[in-house]
Amino acid sequence: MSNLANWQRLSQPPQWALRQIQAGRLKGKTDINPQWRYQAMTEVYGECGSGWCYDIEKLWTEAGTEGQVFAFAKVNLYTKCESGWSAAIPGIGGHMLLVKEKSGIHNNDEAYKMAVTDALSTAMKMLGVAADIYAGAWDGSKYAQVGPATKPEPKPMDKELIASAVAQISTTDELTKKYKQLEGEINSAANKQEIVQLFADRKKELQSANHKEAANA
Repeated sequence: MSNLANWQRLSQPPQWALRQIQAGRLKGKTDINPQWRYQAMTEVYGECGSGWCYDIEKLWTEAGTEGQVFAFAKVNLYTKCESGWSAAIPGIGGHMLLVKEKSGIHNNDEAYKMAVTDALSTAMKMLGVAADIYAGAWDGSKYAQVGPATKPEPKPMDKELIASAVAQISTTDELTKKYKQLEGEINSAANKQEIVQLFADRKKELQSANHKEAANA
């Protein structure tokens, strides 16, 4: 599977998950719905806890100006791979725990939760989650048509090479495992239907062979 296959699947959030910030120091920037991030990770890697997971390594506070206090979190993100779990992908995030407002100091009882959410978004960037946003390919109303994050034209997979590999597979379980290994690349290939058909045809051949063996037994 291409190193960029999952990255490209995660890179472009749907418009419903995006909100343009209208005021403050971040005016004009794009806010990304964190729930979409978790959905996207689940679609690519599997359910949280079995396909991807995280732990909270550290929670701490730091003093700001005028009595304000920051809450910070450090998380480690993991994804499931063939050998077990990936190496830790760290992320640090923060939010205001005590913030000065016109009426005085305001306490935020969700500061640590928001810091963890921010830390997860930082870690997920390393996997390509919402990469198009961070690369500046979003102009506030539509995706830009230029720049490094512009979606590349899909390329075809080597059909002959895949056909040769599939032909050597002798069980349906092995065939399913091979398909899952290549699924990300297959889904983004220009000749996706042809590759899917190769696997489907081989599955029928193996099932037919199994039925004949059972009948002769």
